[in-house]
Amino acid sequence: MAQGRKDGSRGLSGLRDESQEVVKLVVDYIKQETLDPVKGLGRYIVFGVAGSVALSIGLAILAVGFLRFLQTETGSTFTGNLSWVPYVICTVVVVLIAFVAVKAVGRGQTPNTESDKEQA
Repeated sequence: MAQGRKDGSRGLSGLRDESQEVVKLVVDYIKQETLDPVKGLGRYIVFGVAGSVALSIGLAILAVGFLRFLQTETGSTFTGNLSWVPYVICTVVVVLIAFVAVKAVGRGQTPNTESDKEQA
């Protein structure tokens, strides 16, 4: 009987060690599958926001520059009752640029089914 107890206690300690190993493996797996992608996503979001802010500021500066160009370099074309025309032209240009940017972002997010079929 003493021999049975030793085998039983070894079995329990071995089971305990294996269960701790399984728990550690599960925790490591969860960290790998959740925290690592979130860290990568965080970097992606930070650079995306920084790029968006920089492009927005650049577009605003270019729009003001384009407006001033239309107001000063066109001579007397946009004076008097037509002084509002440079604002409309500038607004249309900015809206077109924004439309093109939104279309480009949307085009990048749609899945390409043809390339998916070729890869399979």
